[in-house]
Amino acid sequence: MAQPNSGGGSDTAVEISFVLPCLNEALTIGQCIKECLATLRSSGVHGEVVVADNGSTDGSREIASQTGARVIQVPTHGYGSALMAGIRAARGKYVLIGDSDMSYDFSQMPRFLRELEHGQDLVVGCRMPRGGGTIQSGAMSFLHRWLGNPLLSFLGRLFFRVKISDFHCGIRAFRREAILGLGLQTTGMEFATEMIIKANLAGLEIGQIPVTLRADGRNRSSHLQTWHDGWRHLRFMLLHAPRWLFLYPGFIVTVFSIIIFTALLFGPVMVGGVRFDTHTLLVATVGILVGFEIMLLGLFSEVFSRRLGLLPPSKLSGNILRAGPFEKGLLVGGIVFAGGLLCLLIAFLKWKSVDFGDLSYPGALRLVVSAVTGMSLGVEIIFGGFLLAVLDLGTHAQSKHGK
Repeated sequence: MAQPNSGGGSDTAVEISFVLPCLNEALTIGQCIKECLATLRSSGVHGEVVVADNGSTDGSREIASQTGARVIQVPTHGYGSALMAGIRAARGKYVLIGDSDMSYDFSQMPRFLRELEHGQDLVVGCRMPRGGGTIQSGAMSFLHRWLGNPLLSFLGRLFFRVKISDFHCGIRAFRREAILGLGLQTTGMEFATEMIIKANLAGLEIGQIPVTLRADGRNRSSHLQTWHDGWRHLRFMLLHAPRWLFLYPGFIVTVFSIIIFTALLFGPVMVGGVRFDTHTLLVATVGILVGFEIMLLGLFSEVFSRRLGLLPPSKLSGNILRAGPFEKGLLVGGIVFAGGLLCLLIAFLKWKSVDFGDLSYPGALRLVVSAVTGMSLGVEIIFGGFLLAVLDLGTHAQSKHGK
């Protein structure tokens, strides 16, 4: 039977490395390591335990070393920093990560390993009942169980179309080289989200298996900061989903504002006894301009992200770029600008017809508002097309150079 590698030199190839991040876990780190080593012995898998210590001052490092783990010191603080350092230092073909507080059952390693050997690149544990998992009494706070985790996991599935029920489960296993190739960079708790999102964008095979979350063995509060870390998870998802951050909200605002603008363009509208007139028309104008600008920002983000290789190419941005945004933007923007200019000219002629005296307020304002809307929107389209073409310059240059 193969024996676990306690961290010293060995000529035998290490099949799997347990990587445990640690910051002042003296009460539980020894138990975690013993469970990992016992699992290696019972399964006959050659492996090791790596403890990535993030500056413990309670003797955790000494306990880990004495219990049979290989300890590396990680000076940069943060959950993500500790894990990435541990993953880089690991010698195994596969890596299983898990918290050092006894909240996860490391004896489940063979189940993860089987999934990896059957072709998965990343296997994520699922604690949530919707994915078959189990949460023991007292193991997860009410807010995390019923709001934070379900909401953020839902947004992750919605934004990135990845079938993972529990984005933040701390126990997961993966092919080491595949994950190192993703260039993971976050240093905090959002590292868990980054791993899934970037693995999905890179086209890696991702699976999940149900696990049980146990009540941890700490005598202090968790390192997790509910609102701060929750925001960091959400922020990371939004920055990697420009359509949901910019394009879709901008589109909704623009279309809704156009509907209101069109309804009020030729006169006031009564709705439920309330009269909507030129002031609402002005608000709709702002909505059109702001909404369209947000949509442009979404397109800029998609093209720029594609150029940097942060996101895969999309059909939408690809079609727009192939259509020639410089020329099309100049043409369409010019037509819209000319329409606004025509409205301004008509308003000027009406003003001239009364010897530049007082004009009928609602009628004149409608013409001026239409003029300002058309001219402003035309300028946005023209220069937005220019910028899209500029952002696409590097892509064309690289493709030609590649040929």
